[in-house]
Amino acid sequence: MANIIEMPKLSDTMTDGTVVSWLKKEGDVVESGDILAEIETDKATQELECFDEGTILKIYVQASGKAPCGHPLCAIGEKGEDPPKVEEPVAKPEAEKENKGQEEAKAIQAKAKSKTTKSPPAKNPVQAVNSKQRSFASPLARKIADEKGIPLEAIKGSGPSGRIVQADVIAASQAGIKGIPAASVPLEEKITPVSTIREVIARRLLESKTQVPHFYLEKEVDASPLLKTRVALNEKLKKLGQSIKLTVNDYILKASAEALRTVPAMNSSWEGENIRQHGSVHLSFGVALEDGLVTPVIRDAEKKDLVTISREARELIDKARSKKLTPEEMSGSTFTVTNLGMYGINSFYGIINTPNAGILSVGGTFKKPIVDENDNIIIGNRMSVGISGDHRVVDGAVGALFLQALAENLENPAIMMV
Repeated sequence: MANIIEMPKLSDTMTDGTVVSWLKKEGDVVESGDILAEIETDKATQELECFDEGTILKIYVQASGKAPCGHPLCAIGEKGEDPPKVEEPVAKPEAEKENKGQEEAKAIQAKAKSKTTKSPPAKNPVQAVNSKQRSFASPLARKIADEKGIPLEAIKGSGPSGRIVQADVIAASQAGIKGIPAASVPLEEKITPVSTIREVIARRLLESKTQVPHFYLEKEVDASPLLKTRVALNEKLKKLGQSIKLTVNDYILKASAEALRTVPAMNSSWEGENIRQHGSVHLSFGVALEDGLVTPVIRDAEKKDLVTISREARELIDKARSKKLTPEEMSGSTFTVTNLGMYGINSFYGIINTPNAGILSVGGTFKKPIVDENDNIIIGNRMSVGISGDHRVVDGAVGALFLQALAENLENPAIMMV
């Protein structure tokens, strides 16, 4: 008798999932441990592992198809066996939300879905999307390609699932692939289906922005000591034979964890009738992906040194980009850091990652004229850091104290080493 492989429930909040791609096809012989498909959940894309042996008799949900948790995805049995008949999947409606503001998000989603159902689905959802719309590339690869005027469609990706990475763009440039000057790139109208991750991001950010009373604070930091310390420490690590290379963001994560120890009220969450101040710093940080933003978590960050935080951050980033993050690695944060400095952004304010009391937004490091302690005008390296705070949990004074503690850590990086 054939075994049915169902849509797994990969997180507590998951109600349905999307089959991103099948790695096996009907008629293939599979064994326990084989990866059958990639499933996109409300938090990330994860692999669907096979726990049976036999032949794939039937695939019920094709690539780009959506199905509720528990719905059959494929049947595995003896070769020549007739597969069970299965009805077309019908996505389950979201569970009723407690907060009234979430009803608005549900209404928006329902309206979007009703528009989608008016048009008959394409027989092959993958082919229904223009190939140019399916050019997957990392943000850095896309940036370099734009600068060099190289169209992504002309590059073959070597990353996971054919993703275009930085090395692919550089190789294409060295191979003499000529691009179109940025100013003359033709515009095209296109419609991109909303992915499960993007849909969830839209809903949660709408809930946060409409239900959480945000306040904003900003502080300029002297980044020169941090930059000098980073160079010196990386040289020391290299001499010791260490392959790790510390980034500015590693220092920011460490400085944030230390600042939360100094101002623990900022490490809190809103729970309706209670405000919970957490006993550990579970620090999440933003990682940009093709379909949106994920926030992996470094747990007990206040107990870890700079090198450990750097290693864990790199591992989480690599897992995020290769779609290997687990739900546990993206949940339970107590504070969030988001950094757009590498894109040349001076300053910005993030939307709070609820139920966190705040989110730290980090801009780039820029040279600018400043006045020193002797009233002389010199060239300095300045970095802008901002915080978006939940006014239900903390007041402006708490946010200000946090930014002061953060600035002290960044401007005196040696104190974070003890």
